[in-house]
Amino acid sequence: MSEAKINPYLLLAIGVISVSTSAILVKISSAPAGVLAFYRLFFTVLLMSPVFFLKYVRELKVITLRDWMFSILAGVFLAFHFILWFESLNYTSVASSTVLVTLQPLFAFIGAYMFFQEKITGKAILSGVLAVSGSVIISWGDFKISGSALWGDVLALLACALVTGYLLFGQTIRKRLSLITYTYLVYAISSVILLLYVLVTSESLSPYPKEDWIYFLLLAIIPTLLGHSLFNWSLKWVSTSTISMAILFEPIGASLLAYWLLAEKIMITQVIGGFIIIIGVTFFLIEERKIKKVVHQINEVKKNEELQH
Repeated sequence: MSEAKINPYLLLAIGVISVSTSAILVKISSAPAGVLAFYRLFFTVLLMSPVFFLKYVRELKVITLRDWMFSILAGVFLAFHFILWFESLNYTSVASSTVLVTLQPLFAFIGAYMFFQEKITGKAILSGVLAVSGSVIISWGDFKISGSALWGDVLALLACALVTGYLLFGQTIRKRLSLITYTYLVYAISSVILLLYVLVTSESLSPYPKEDWIYFLLLAIIPTLLGHSLFNWSLKWVSTSTISMAILFEPIGASLLAYWLLAEKIMITQVIGGFIIIIGVTFFLIEERKIKKVVHQINEVKKNEELQH
């Protein structure tokens, strides 16, 4: 089955469910942030290596210097996104951290407009503001604007900006490279950056309890291979803004998992915010598809006019 025959919105939904497990796995692990991030991507690269070297390694020959530069930048942004986000979970709650990390539309709308001239209508902006408002409401009762919780919130917000940059750089490369090649390349680069970070900060790569090694592997399989890789796949068919909007569903999944596994309470503000997120994301996706349909029709008309002349 070709990529074009797969519904990108369906895979986006699977990706969001998968990444919702990330904060829980990080929270229950005893390893420091840099080590967690390194093993997450290192194991991902190991799992992808057989497929990459058997079927896709030749594609490296056609990668341009610009693609290499953008891939390196994407890898750096992804590495420090993980470091800052994982570190934030040491200071603040799962709900607060995931909410702040998923406020990507605030950055993606600006970035997509500035760098790719993507058209954004007033309705799309209003839908984005509505969804972001829902994210804030989810953790309204959990925010503590003081002490260590505030530091955790700041780290999560910085992680949000970095992952948006990672997606923006990837948007240009993903349209020219296959999913496996692009994903493998960026994850490998990010792994090297994270290894250097761990060595510089003198964080220990071992030993850790066997439970932690299971968490490392689960982080590689579920939120990375089934989460971020599906987002990378979607970059070829939908915009960074759309992916950022869809990721706003993550706080809902993370809050539910935190309730079941970590005994974190789910407040009425989180329930109300969840419904607002769903409404905002739905309106945005509808508006975004309308824009793409209109742009496609305009392009078709131009092509027909050129053929007639």
